[in-house]
Amino acid sequence: MKPFPIPVVTLGPGTQPVEEPPQYIASPGAMSIFLPPTPRKSASAEAIEGARRIIGRLIAAMEETDFKDPASRQSPQADLRLSLLDCETELVDSVNDLLGHGEVSALVAASRPVRIQESAFAGVWRVQSLREDGSLADDDVEAGAIPEVVRRALERVKPISREIPPAAAGVMNAPAILAELIGASEAYRPGSETHVVNLTLLPVTGEDLEYLAVQLGGGPVTILSRGYGNCRISSTALPHTWWVQYFNSMDQLILNTIEVDDVPVVALAAPEDLEDSIVRLREWVATL
Repeated sequence: MKPFPIPVVTLGPGTQPVEEPPQYIASPGAMSIFLPPTPRKSASAEAIEGARRIIGRLIAAMEETDFKDPASRQSPQADLRLSLLDCETELVDSVNDLLGHGEVSALVAASRPVRIQESAFAGVWRVQSLREDGSLADDDVEAGAIPEVVRRALERVKPISREIPPAAAGVMNAPAILAELIGASEAYRPGSETHVVNLTLLPVTGEDLEYLAVQLGGGPVTILSRGYGNCRISSTALPHTWWVQYFNSMDQLILNTIEVDDVPVVALAAPEDLEDSIVRLREWVATL
């Protein structure tokens, strides 16, 4: 009998090499869905009715606004911002209860600090500015893609020097990225296409990120969007330039970008969102 040319190998458990399990990017988490706010049971009928009237005025102004018109987004009409500063506490509480809390919040460093909270209805915001003693200087409910105070704060950001500082040890690509961002910032005009530098896909070191953070500096606006995981959006000292970081439900950074834009689209209420909010607000107020 001729020898068998292929060696016989015993097969069975433990005889095969163990392969690494496939690696998957962790999910950002569950997506938020719209749920109507829950009014407090202790609110009086008069307070709820007053809140309905205020929200009704806002709905009427929203219905008269073409949110798809770029001019209306850049200079929203005054009727889209209603002051609650002189209203009774119970009435303000009822407005807050009827509007609920949404996905986006923001802080603005201006002459007076401003805190912003989106309501459960996309594009409808609660905007409060604070005096030095912590009391309210302004207390508004406002409709639009983003509150006007955010745009006013961004307009005060002045261009920084075009000089690219020398790189320290460990810095590789940050000077080139900074030069690209400065050029994109200077070329940016309202309505221009967003310029995105995806740091997640680039070979950058920790020293690169530190270099960029120092050279770009901090701007006046910080935004947190919690619609799908967390998205932290920070304006920088370079005009129209934002650091945008996406985190999953375990607070792990999954996407790290720097964007040159008016305001990153993830923070804005789209025209379709605002139109949908008009319908939902009318239906919600009608049920009370």
